[in-house]
This record gives sequence, C-alpha cells and structure tokens, in this order.
Amino acid sequence: MTILRLDEFQVLTLKPLSIEIKDEFICLSGPSGAGKSLLLRAIADLIIHNGEAYLDEKKCSEINPVQWRKWVGFLPAESAWWMDKVGDHFNKKNNPYLTLLNLPEDCFGWDVSRCSTGEKQRLAIARLLAQKPKALLLDEPTASLDPESVTAVELLIKNYAHEFHVPVIWVSHDDIQIKRLKNREFKIYNNEINEVMT
Repeated sequence: MTILRLDEFQVLTLKPLSIEIKDEFICLSGPSGAGKSLLLRAIADLIIHNGEAYLDEKKCSEINPVQWRKWVGFLPAESAWWMDKVGDHFNKKNNPYLTLLNLPEDCFGWDVSRCSTGEKQRLAIARLLAQKPKALLLDEPTASLDPESVTAVELLIKNYAHEFHVPVIWVSHDDIQIKRLKNREFKIYNNEINEVMT
C-alpha cells in the first residue's frame, strides 16, 4: 500500500495542508479558481510550493523531479499532445487500458488532430496508467465525457487503485460523482482546504 502524505503543504495563497492519504479516493471540490488544479500541480512538483510531500516516506524535495512525476501521476484537465500521431505518445504499442476505455486498438495510428476532446481525455488516462504510477492526481478526468465513458473511466480508476493500492485525489464539480467515488471529500473555499463531514 502506497501512502501519500502532505506536511504543512502550501501553494500560493492556499493555507497549509497536512494530510495522509492511503489507498482511498479523496474527492476535491470547490468553486472555479479556488486552487484545486494548483494544488494538484504542486503535489506533482510542477510548480513552486512550501512544506513537504512524501510518498512512502520518500521526500519530494530529495527525489529527482522526473522520477517523482512517474510515481505521482498527474492528469491535467486538458491533456498535452506534442507529436502528430497518437501512438508516438506511448512507450509501448499495446496498452491494456484502451479497450477498457472504449477505444479501438488501431487508435495509435490516428492523427491527434482528428481526436475529439473526449478521445484525447481517455487516451491521456491510458497513457498515464501505462506508467504504473503509485499515486493518482486527477483533475476533472471525466468532465468532457459522455455517460458511458464516465462509467468506464470511473470503473478503470477504481480497479487500478484497488489492484495497486494507490491513493487517488480526484477533482470534480459533480456532487453525484463525488458521492459515488469518495472515501473522503475535501473542499477548497476562501483559501482553506477542509474536510467535508457528512
């Protein structure tokens, strides 16, 4: 079981957060612009932050940033694609997650430019999971998906988290989705991050 721990962790104007996340789903909500994406980017060591993040007692500040980002898998709300072909973004030419996300096996031959927003999002999830991250930071991973694809993504992430015992932070604006997924829920409001007690 992997444990993600934040110790007096702070980014920009957000107040410091100390939390331990085991193999569970933490849903993070709050109004637009509250700092949800910033917090995930900071945990992934993509932007400057204060305090410390630990993964199984390994300090983020003492780990090569490239290695840290392999362990702590961050899925942005809008995925990045820097080459023309889908397959050029994957290390291996087979990916077990494609069919689980309702993507055809020949999608590696697609031009990125012909992919819909939803296809890019599902491809980005398959690309991320192929790296076998030890923790998942997911920024609205189903926001642009149809209901069938939402179900597929939720099931895949739950199964991955269960199989590998990884902590998940899932940002969502969908209260119904949060109720479906959460072990715990935190909300950002007025620069404070507080657990929602239900």
